[in-house]
Amino acid sequence: MTAALLCFLLAGPVLLVAGSPVYKSNNDTVPLVLWHGMGDSCCNPLSMGSIKKMIEEEVSGIYVLSLMIGKNVVQDTENGFFMDVNEQVSMVCSQLAQDPKLKGGYNAMGFSQGGQFLRAVAQRCPSPPMKNLISIGGQHQGVYGLPRCPGESSNICDMIRKALNNGAYTDLVQKHLVQAQYWHDPLNDGLYKKHSLFLADINQERAVNETYRKNLQLLDKFVMVKFLQDTVVDPVDTEWFGFLKTGQAKETETLQESVLYKEDRLGLAAMDKAGKLAFLASQGDHLQFTREWFHANLLPYLH
Repeated sequence: MTAALLCFLLAGPVLLVAGSPVYKSNNDTVPLVLWHGMGDSCCNPLSMGSIKKMIEEEVSGIYVLSLMIGKNVVQDTENGFFMDVNEQVSMVCSQLAQDPKLKGGYNAMGFSQGGQFLRAVAQRCPSPPMKNLISIGGQHQGVYGLPRCPGESSNICDMIRKALNNGAYTDLVQKHLVQAQYWHDPLNDGLYKKHSLFLADINQERAVNETYRKNLQLLDKFVMVKFLQDTVVDPVDTEWFGFLKTGQAKETETLQESVLYKEDRLGLAAMDKAGKLAFLASQGDHLQFTREWFHANLLPYLH
């Protein structure tokens, strides 16, 4: 999400200098895979390109792969709105499997919707092995609103809102609108569970896929970052795997209060008990944080 990431960069420009402290590393540095959010691309110099550069400055010798979904930056941006998420995940799984630099394993960092997309990679594609999954503002229980559109995509978002309101779970909208595939309507739970092509599947809503459950638990750490003043994601609790209680649209519940956790349909309760879940918070709006916060809170998971 270009505008939000730009705010992060502007929040601490003096921190983005070549002489900043380098995180101690060695030849065993774990590679890092990045997946951008809606309205952004792999290589935007004001967002993901700058973050990639910052991490390379902070962690000596690290290999950072910022995923491009498509043949160029334009396609990459458009596919974040219109390409079937399951196809995107399959494309990424293939790309990661063919990258010799990742064969020993990698850490993954997803920004906004890139967070839940990378979780799908962890659940569906255990080779090469994902070690730590860092979700920055990801919507793991989906969204039930699109209150503010990122970047310069307001016209597209107006169209998306209309499509979601008119029929998020129709075959046409599900197949061709990315945000519909993680649209979670608590007032129409049956429709969501039956027709959601992506989120209902990876969240074990229809049936328990033991492979998903087993693969997610292979992670060393699953880190979730919530933005306490988020004006883009609704409800914000989804960034910590919480959501609205079924049947209404006002009261929320935490991950630990959910059926998903209590029945441990995805292995999250077991991971929690094993100390594999980390819940972090940032005081900013969506994807807004300083380089200092990133260094103190996220860099320790990149070794």
